[in-house]
Amino acid sequence: MARNVDFQQFTLTEEHQALRDAVRDLATDRISPRAAEIDETGEFPWDVYEALRASGFHAIHIPEEYGGEGGDALAACLVIEEVARACASSSLIPAVNKLGTMPLLVGGDETLLKTYLPQVASGEAMFSYALSEREAGSDAASMKTRAVADGDGWVLNGQKSWITNAGVSRYYTVMAVTDPDAGPKGISAFVVHADDEGFAVGDRERKLGIHGSPTCEIMFTDCRIPGDRIVGAPGSGFQTALRTLDHTRVTIGAQAVGIAQGALDVASAYVKDRQQFGKPIASFQGIQFMIADMAMKLEAARQLVYVAAGKSERGDDDLTFFGAAAKCFASDVAMEITTDAVQALGGAGYTKDWPVERYMRDAKITQIYEGTNQIQRIVMAKQVLGK
Repeated sequence: MARNVDFQQFTLTEEHQALRDAVRDLATDRISPRAAEIDETGEFPWDVYEALRASGFHAIHIPEEYGGEGGDALAACLVIEEVARACASSSLIPAVNKLGTMPLLVGGDETLLKTYLPQVASGEAMFSYALSEREAGSDAASMKTRAVADGDGWVLNGQKSWITNAGVSRYYTVMAVTDPDAGPKGISAFVVHADDEGFAVGDRERKLGIHGSPTCEIMFTDCRIPGDRIVGAPGSGFQTALRTLDHTRVTIGAQAVGIAQGALDVASAYVKDRQQFGKPIASFQGIQFMIADMAMKLEAARQLVYVAAGKSERGDDDLTFFGAAAKCFASDVAMEITTDAVQALGGAGYTKDWPVERYMRDAKITQIYEGTNQIQRIVMAKQVLGK
């Protein structure tokens, strides 16, 4: 049966607005001046991590009972958006901490939550998420990584690809096949430690953008872990992965909005200052129409992301649609806006003297990770048309 989609306006509370202002101030003072260097060197920005940690913004989603700030889904989006406005690489610190721990929050028992969440909340450790493999990207259910029961533990063999913040995270939520004959219902989720014997991190990928966030393959070679590190019941891992993505795709939408806002800020300032034919190019209707379209689409994307965040917080039945829609629409808009920002700056936009080329490179990944936008459209169609 098709599901009716109910759009609802979302308004920021005073508390959310205060949070946005605080994150924006930190991003302006501490992150923006470092963004070009982070992109150029490709080094993980530990100084930014420390600034976010000291302010409680590195993992604002962790509930208070586990030592966290207790921020809701919208609060997490606001943090990610404002950090991405300055530096997309840095915005993956709060985004991936949420992605890595969300499987525990939606499927883990109290022992797991008490073991790991306080470490993330304090900044002692970061968490990454491992679902994709070389031949199991969009078709994640075809994964080959195996986890075999062995006494009171599990032994993992295989590999995972495109793991964000691999090598800097201490913990990894890993999906592995425990029953090869059961299809998606034979996949389970586990927590793997960076110091587990048999766990290894491969070379960093050489990427178009988000250079300051390492992306690596991770490998398991007879990697033995204790039995209490399984997340939920055996066979529940793929469902946990899908539930996780329903929530975290919203944060990718927020990242895309932040990237687009940063590009629009630069383009708007530039066209007011740049003189041609004896007057600012902002006075030409062609540029005005470009800026207007950029701003209009950006605000539409922002509102969709915020509505989706509210649905994520409430656990609404139509979250699957809205999570996919927010991620898909916002990332498509971000790619369009950042490309137009480069165009608005002309030759200057094509150089690294201005940040818009970095925004454009960083925006592209938002159309790809946590499910390509082609996959998002399939997800949305199923929700509208029924399965």
